Amino acid sequence: MSPTQPGASPAELALPIGDEALAARLRERLADVEAALFEHTTSSIAPYVTEAAQHLMLAGGKRFRPLLVLLAAEAGERPEAPEVLTAACVVEITHLGSLYHDDVMDEAELRRGADSANSRWDNLVAILTGDFLFAKSSELTSLLGADAVRIQAKTFTRLVEGQIMETVPPGPHDDALQHYLDVVAGKTGSLIATSARYGARFGGASAEVEEALRAYGEIVGSAFQLSDDIIDVMSESSESGKTPGTDLREGVPTLPVLMALASTDPADARLHDLLRADLAHDDALHAEALDLLRRHPAIDEARAYVVARAQEAKALLDVLPVGSVRSALEAFADVVAVRSA
Repeated sequence: MSPTQPGASPAELALPIGDEALAARLRERLADVEAALFEHTTSSIAPYVTEAAQHLMLAGGKRFRPLLVLLAAEAGERPEAPEVLTAACVVEITHLGSLYHDDVMDEAELRRGADSANSRWDNLVAILTGDFLFAKSSELTSLLGADAVRIQAKTFTRLVEGQIMETVPPGPHDDALQHYLDVVAGKTGSLIATSARYGARFGGASAEVEEALRAYGEIVGSAFQLSDDIIDVMSESSESGKTPGTDLREGVPTLPVLMALASTDPADARLHDLLRADLAHDDALHAEALDLLRRHPAIDEARAYVVARAQEAKALLDVLPVGSVRSALEAFADVVAVRSA
């Protein structure tokens, strides 16, 4: 069965699971999530709405957030509770809705190798489809109770704040790096934190475990995005499937770029000039900037920062008993710290 069909699950899980029994259990439950996602994104009155809402879902995706819900639920006494599956759908549908809006903001033409919704239809359809998905996630959240509604509302607030902050550059007296870290925490860390929190909560884990996994998800989610920043600079397209230096070309201020700009070494003057220049249409300047950045100490500094965050996340897992669930969460933090694709 194709991973784009209802009821399918990825052959390879998005998290490293060393225990095959646990991995098999998660694959089975992820297939249930996949079937439920198609059900929940089907419009009862308009096939056109269904087509638009399921467009990006059919394009694939690793389903990392719902998988984290399922894994975190394994830390509790009721990992197969129906509320866990509902929560997994909530976070994935929220994430999907944000992608539609992101593509409009970025004027993206492709998403997951397929036409973006705004490219296939138009911005209005893409925005309203994102709104439809947010509405569906809210509808599902209401089934989980008042506390879940409160958690989801706060998560959504942070996600939108992060998106807004991304469009507004830091002021002249603001810390540009901290501004960027706040954007990442809002746009990426917040929903991954809620994924882990929901799994623990509805899987029947203790309040202590729930809070630890929430904090773990916040850190690992942000670190995952920051490691993407390094990959964008350092990887070759044959390794990552991405064009190296895409963020650099588009003028996106990522972690290594901001760390390089923070340098006070006079020898970095040329790099600073290039990083502040418009590289969108000059291949020679882009190549020079990418080469200088790859050889700059900021790369090692950025890697050290991500590794430190991963270690911080792993330390939070001390509240869990030694076993396959804790090992899987620790392994994921390690992968985030050193991944190259």
